[in-house]
Amino acid sequence: MKIAVASEKKMVTEHFGHCENFNIFNIEDNKIIKEESIPNPGHRPGFLPKFLAEQEVNVIMSGGMGQGAVDLFSEHKIEVITGVTGDAKKAVLEYLKGKLISSGSVCHEHQHNENC
Repeated sequence: MKIAVASEKKMVTEHFGHCENFNIFNIEDNKIIKEESIPNPGHRPGFLPKFLAEQEVNVIMSGGMGQGAVDLFSEHKIEVITGVTGDAKKAVLEYLKGKLISSGSVCHEHQHNENC
């Protein structure tokens, strides 16, 4: 399994599309076996869900994202976890323990001034 976390360096960002990078965690036997950071290739409508699907991501975590992106991730069979804050790796570890559940935080407009 691969988990991507929309981040600003190692911290979860509030809005996935405008993140600086994606921290990608490879999981085996419910443990992190590899982690890497890839730069955000750019926020264009419909692009990032397809891009992360091509990276074989199974789960995306972020502080929030628009409903259109949530729907596109669902089409690619990628689980969306929103309402996430703090350190990206700690969030993944909490998810693996079953303690991190999506808040359903969805941005309804793109003029949210960094707040979803």
